[in-house]
Amino acid sequence: MHISAKGGGGFSGQYELFDIDTAAHAAGRDLEDLLHSLDFGEAPPPAIGADIPRWEVTVCDGDARRTVVFTEDGSAAAAPWQSLIERLRNTA
Repeated sequence: MHISAKGGGGFSGQYELFDIDTAAHAAGRDLEDLLHSLDFGEAPPPAIGADIPRWEVTVCDGDARRTVVFTEDGSAAAAPWQSLIERLRNTA
């Protein structure tokens, strides 16, 4: 599985990029398990606002490719996706 996450912005204007092949990563299995628990169809709609960090996460698993866009707006709907970003930060 390949995970690509890019995002940031907000007041700081800083951007981050994570590009992980789970087969070659020590935390790969944990990341895959987390991704399988997330529902790409239920991702929250991105909030509007220049001060809100925005993320785009793309997951490729064989021929399947899924992308979700969300904002770090503090909503309960964005919380699972934010936990994925935190996990990527901690394992990069």
